[in-house]
Amino acid sequence: MRILILSDIHANLTALEAALTKAAGRYDAAVCLGDIVGYGPDPAEVSEKIRKVAKSSIRGNHDKAVAGIMSTEDFNPVAKAAVDWTRSQMSPEQLKWLAELPQGPKESEGIVLVHGAFQDEDEYVFTPAQALEGLLDSSASVTFFGHTHHQGGFAYLDNNLEVLQIRPRANESFAPLRIEPNKRYLLNPGSIGQPRDADPRAAFAVADLENQVVEFWRVPYEIAKVQSRMRSAGLPEPLIQRLEFGR
Repeated sequence: MRILILSDIHANLTALEAALTKAAGRYDAAVCLGDIVGYGPDPAEVSEKIRKVAKSSIRGNHDKAVAGIMSTEDFNPVAKAAVDWTRSQMSPEQLKWLAELPQGPKESEGIVLVHGAFQDEDEYVFTPAQALEGLLDSSASVTFFGHTHHQGGFAYLDNNLEVLQIRPRANESFAPLRIEPNKRYLLNPGSIGQPRDADPRAAFAVADLENQVVEFWRVPYEIAKVQSRMRSAGLPEPLIQRLEFGR
Protein backbone atom coordinates (compact mmCIF):
# COMPACT_ATOMS: atom_id res chain seq x y z
CA MET A 1 0.00 0.00 0.00
CA ARG A 2 1.48 3.32 -1.12
CA ILE A 3 0.04 6.27 0.81
CA LEU A 4 0.03 9.86 -0.40
CA ILE A 5 0.35 12.24 2.55
CA LEU A 6 -0.93 15.78 2.02
CA SER A 7 -0.82 18.58 4.58
CA ASP A 8 -1.30 22.32 5.01
CA ILE A 9 -2.93 22.90 1.63
CA HIS A 10 -4.24 26.28 2.78
CA ALA A 11 -6.79 26.77 0.01
CA ASN A 12 -4.19 26.71 -2.77
CA LEU A 13 -5.86 24.76 -5.57
CA THR A 14 -3.08 25.35 -8.11
CA ALA A 15 -0.46 23.83 -5.80
CA LEU A 16 -2.75 20.93 -4.87
CA GLU A 17 -3.46 20.08 -8.49
CA ALA A 18 0.25 20.22 -9.35
CA ALA A 19 1.00 17.83 -6.48
CA LEU A 20 -1.77 15.42 -7.44
CA THR A 21 -0.60 15.42 -11.05
CA LYS A 22 2.97 14.59 -10.00
CA ALA A 23 1.75 11.91 -7.57
CA ALA A 24 -0.57 10.24 -10.09
CA GLY A 25 0.15 6.51 -10.37
CA ARG A 26 2.48 6.60 -7.36
CA TYR A 27 -0.09 5.93 -4.60
CA ASP A 28 -3.02 3.69 -3.69
CA ALA A 29 -4.69 5.88 -1.03
CA ALA A 30 -4.38 9.49 0.09
CA VAL A 31 -4.63 11.05 3.55
CA CYS A 32 -4.64 14.67 4.72
CA LEU A 33 -3.15 16.10 7.93
CA GLY A 34 -5.31 19.23 8.08
CA ASP A 35 -5.24 22.96 7.39
CA ILE A 36 -7.16 22.33 4.22
CA VAL A 37 -8.27 25.98 4.16
CA GLY A 38 -6.98 29.35 5.35
CA TYR A 39 -4.62 31.87 3.70
CA GLY A 40 -5.26 30.90 0.06
CA PRO A 41 -7.86 31.92 -2.55
CA ASP A 42 -9.64 28.60 -3.21
CA PRO A 43 -11.20 27.28 0.02
CA ALA A 44 -14.38 25.84 -1.49
CA GLU A 45 -12.60 24.19 -4.42
CA VAL A 46 -9.84 22.69 -2.28
CA SER A 47 -12.35 21.36 0.26
CA GLU A 48 -14.28 19.58 -2.47
CA LYS A 49 -11.10 18.16 -3.99
CA ILE A 50 -9.88 16.76 -0.66
CA ARG A 51 -13.28 15.25 0.04
CA LYS A 52 -12.97 13.29 -3.19
CA VAL A 53 -9.28 12.41 -3.05
CA ALA A 54 -8.44 11.70 0.59
CA LYS A 55 -9.54 8.46 2.22
CA SER A 56 -8.88 9.98 5.67
CA SER A 57 -8.53 13.61 6.76
CA ILE A 58 -8.04 15.25 10.14
CA ARG A 59 -8.55 18.86 11.13
CA GLY A 60 -6.02 21.65 11.48
CA ASN A 61 -6.26 24.87 13.44
CA HIS A 62 -7.32 26.91 10.40
CA ASP A 63 -10.05 24.39 9.60
CA LYS A 64 -11.35 24.78 13.15
CA ALA A 65 -11.18 28.57 13.03
CA VAL A 66 -13.00 28.83 9.70
CA ALA A 67 -15.66 26.37 10.90
CA GLY A 68 -16.20 28.48 14.01
CA ILE A 69 -15.18 25.86 16.56
CA MET A 70 -11.96 27.66 17.53
CA SER A 71 -11.48 31.29 18.52
CA THR A 72 -9.20 33.49 16.39
CA GLU A 73 -8.18 35.71 19.30
CA ASP A 74 -4.69 34.19 19.28
CA PHE A 75 -4.33 34.56 15.50
CA ASN A 76 -2.29 37.46 14.16
CA PRO A 77 -4.28 40.11 12.22
CA VAL A 78 -3.22 38.76 8.83
CA ALA A 79 -4.29 35.20 9.66
CA LYS A 80 -7.54 36.42 11.22
CA ALA A 81 -8.41 38.44 8.12
CA ALA A 82 -7.83 35.34 6.00
CA VAL A 83 -10.07 33.26 8.28
CA ASP A 84 -12.90 35.78 8.03
CA TRP A 85 -12.64 35.98 4.23
CA THR A 86 -12.42 32.19 3.90
CA ARG A 87 -15.55 31.67 5.97
CA SER A 88 -17.48 34.01 3.67
CA GLN A 89 -16.50 31.95 0.60
CA MET A 90 -17.76 28.57 1.82
CA SER A 91 -21.21 27.07 1.80
CA PRO A 92 -22.95 26.00 5.03
CA GLU A 93 -22.50 22.39 3.96
CA GLN A 94 -18.75 22.85 3.43
CA LEU A 95 -18.40 24.58 6.79
CA LYS A 96 -20.26 21.68 8.41
CA TRP A 97 -17.84 19.23 6.80
CA LEU A 98 -14.88 21.20 8.16
CA ALA A 99 -16.41 21.29 11.63
CA GLU A 100 -16.88 17.52 11.61
CA LEU A 101 -13.31 16.63 10.61
CA PRO A 102 -11.88 14.40 13.36
CA GLN A 103 -9.09 15.43 15.67
CA GLY A 104 -5.80 13.60 15.44
CA PRO A 105 -4.17 11.31 16.36
CA LYS A 106 -5.98 9.06 13.89
CA GLU A 107 -4.80 5.70 12.59
CA SER A 108 -5.17 5.16 8.86
CA GLU A 109 -3.56 2.70 6.46
CA GLY A 110 -1.00 1.56 9.02
CA ILE A 111 0.24 5.03 9.94
CA VAL A 112 -0.87 7.62 12.50
CA LEU A 113 -1.97 11.10 11.44
CA VAL A 114 -1.62 14.20 13.63
CA HIS A 115 -1.75 17.87 12.76
CA GLY A 116 0.57 19.43 15.35
CA ALA A 117 1.98 17.60 18.34
CA PHE A 118 0.75 14.15 19.29
CA GLN A 119 -0.67 15.41 22.59
CA ASP A 120 -1.80 18.87 21.36
CA GLU A 121 -3.05 19.29 17.80
CA ASP A 122 -2.31 23.05 17.87
CA GLU A 123 1.29 22.85 19.13
CA TYR A 124 4.17 23.27 16.68
CA VAL A 125 6.84 20.55 16.66
CA PHE A 126 10.22 21.98 15.68
CA THR A 127 12.65 20.52 18.24
CA PRO A 128 13.63 17.01 19.39
CA ALA A 129 12.22 17.73 22.85
CA GLN A 130 8.83 18.57 21.32
CA ALA A 131 8.94 15.44 19.17
CA LEU A 132 9.92 12.92 21.85
CA GLU A 133 6.54 12.33 23.48
CA GLY A 134 4.88 11.71 20.13
CA LEU A 135 7.59 9.29 19.10
CA LEU A 136 7.13 7.33 22.31
CA ASP A 137 3.33 7.51 22.59
CA SER A 138 2.21 6.84 19.03
CA SER A 139 0.62 3.47 18.34
CA ALA A 140 2.48 3.14 15.01
CA SER A 141 6.15 3.10 14.14
CA VAL A 142 5.57 5.83 11.55
CA THR A 143 3.55 8.93 12.43
CA PHE A 144 3.01 11.90 10.14
CA PHE A 145 2.45 15.44 11.37
CA GLY A 146 1.99 18.86 9.77
CA HIS A 147 1.46 22.43 11.02
CA THR A 148 5.08 23.66 10.75
CA HIS A 149 5.20 23.71 6.92
CA HIS A 150 8.73 22.26 7.16
CA GLN A 151 9.58 18.99 5.41
CA GLY A 152 11.61 16.47 7.42
CA GLY A 153 11.16 14.95 10.86
CA PHE A 154 12.64 12.82 13.61
CA ALA A 155 13.68 9.22 14.27
CA TYR A 156 14.12 7.42 17.61
CA LEU A 157 15.89 4.20 18.62
CA ASP A 158 17.48 3.09 21.91
CA ASN A 159 17.24 6.51 23.57
CA ASN A 160 18.82 8.21 20.55
CA LEU A 161 16.70 10.88 18.88
CA GLU A 162 17.79 11.96 15.40
CA VAL A 163 16.70 15.07 13.46
CA LEU A 164 16.05 14.12 9.82
CA GLN A 165 16.93 16.75 7.24
CA ILE A 166 15.16 15.03 4.36
CA ARG A 167 14.31 17.40 1.54
CA PRO A 168 14.93 17.34 -2.22
CA ARG A 169 17.56 19.74 -3.49
CA ALA A 170 16.52 22.44 -5.96
CA ASN A 171 17.34 20.23 -8.95
CA GLU A 172 15.60 17.14 -7.51
CA SER A 173 11.96 16.10 -7.41
CA PHE A 174 12.16 13.82 -4.38
CA ALA A 175 14.41 12.57 -1.61
CA PRO A 176 13.95 9.03 -0.22
CA LEU A 177 14.12 7.96 3.42
CA ARG A 178 14.78 4.31 4.19
CA ILE A 179 12.64 3.11 7.11
CA GLU A 180 14.80 1.01 9.42
CA PRO A 181 13.46 -1.84 11.57
CA ASN A 182 12.70 -1.01 15.23
CA LYS A 183 13.08 2.74 14.69
CA ARG A 184 10.15 5.06 15.34
CA TYR A 185 9.52 7.99 13.01
CA LEU A 186 7.71 11.31 13.27
CA LEU A 187 7.67 12.75 9.76
CA ASN A 188 6.39 15.96 8.17
CA PRO A 189 5.51 15.88 4.46
CA GLY A 190 5.75 19.68 4.26
CA SER A 191 3.09 22.10 3.06
CA ILE A 192 1.28 21.89 -0.25
CA GLY A 193 -0.01 25.44 -0.32
CA GLN A 194 2.35 27.58 1.76
CA PRO A 195 5.83 26.10 2.35
CA ARG A 196 7.98 27.86 4.96
CA ASP A 197 11.28 26.00 4.63
CA ALA A 198 12.75 28.35 1.98
CA ASP A 199 11.59 26.16 -0.94
CA PRO A 200 8.43 27.57 -2.59
CA ARG A 201 7.60 24.32 -4.37
CA ALA A 202 4.56 22.38 -3.16
CA ALA A 203 5.57 19.59 -0.74
CA PHE A 204 4.10 16.15 -0.06
CA ALA A 205 5.21 12.62 0.80
CA VAL A 206 4.52 9.09 -0.44
CA ALA A 207 4.94 6.29 2.09
CA ASP A 208 5.52 2.72 0.91
CA LEU A 209 5.98 0.91 4.20
CA GLU A 210 5.86 -2.54 2.62
CA ASN A 211 9.09 -1.62 0.85
CA GLN A 212 10.33 0.43 3.83
CA VAL A 213 10.67 3.79 2.09
CA VAL A 214 9.12 7.25 2.38
CA GLU A 215 9.64 9.68 -0.49
CA PHE A 216 9.61 13.41 0.21
CA TRP A 217 8.50 15.27 -2.92
CA ARG A 218 8.59 18.88 -4.19
CA VAL A 219 6.81 20.12 -7.29
CA PRO A 220 6.79 23.61 -8.85
CA TYR A 221 3.50 25.29 -9.62
CA GLU A 222 2.32 28.59 -11.10
CA ILE A 223 2.68 30.81 -8.04
CA ALA A 224 1.89 34.01 -9.97
CA LYS A 225 -1.58 32.71 -10.83
CA VAL A 226 -2.33 32.06 -7.16
CA GLN A 227 -1.02 35.47 -6.19
CA SER A 228 -3.25 37.11 -8.80
CA ARG A 229 -6.35 35.38 -7.41
CA MET A 230 -5.35 36.37 -3.88
CA ARG A 231 -5.00 40.03 -4.85
CA SER A 232 -8.36 39.96 -6.64
CA ALA A 233 -9.90 38.55 -3.44
CA GLY A 234 -8.33 41.29 -1.32
CA LEU A 235 -6.32 38.88 0.83
CA PRO A 236 -3.45 40.41 2.86
CA GLU A 237 -0.31 41.20 0.88
CA PRO A 238 2.10 39.41 3.29
CA LEU A 239 0.34 36.12 2.52
CA ILE A 240 0.69 36.80 -1.19
CA GLN A 241 4.39 37.64 -1.05
CA ARG A 242 5.48 34.72 1.09
CA LEU A 243 4.40 32.17 -1.55
CA GLU A 244 7.20 33.42 -3.78
CA PHE A 245 9.93 32.83 -1.22
CA GLY A 246 8.67 29.78 0.66
CA ARG A 247 8.88 31.53 4.03
